[in-house]
Amino acid sequence: MMEYVKTILLKVSFDKKLFEKELRKGLNLLVPAELEEFRKWCYRTFSKIYGPILNKYFIKLAG
Repeated sequence: MMEYVKTILLKVSFDKKLFEKELRKGLNLLVPAELEEFRKWCYRTFSKIYGPILNKYFIKLAG
């Protein structure tokens, strides 16, 4: 499922609102064991353009 979510995020990364919506949906699809690897991938791939959005969702998960 993680590869599917990654593919979707790459395809919608041109639009901030769509990216945030799909990130939120993707996080609900993943199992807890996948979340850390997914988080690392997201920060490697999108932190320069969507760092605040990533922080918003991944900080919620950590806390």
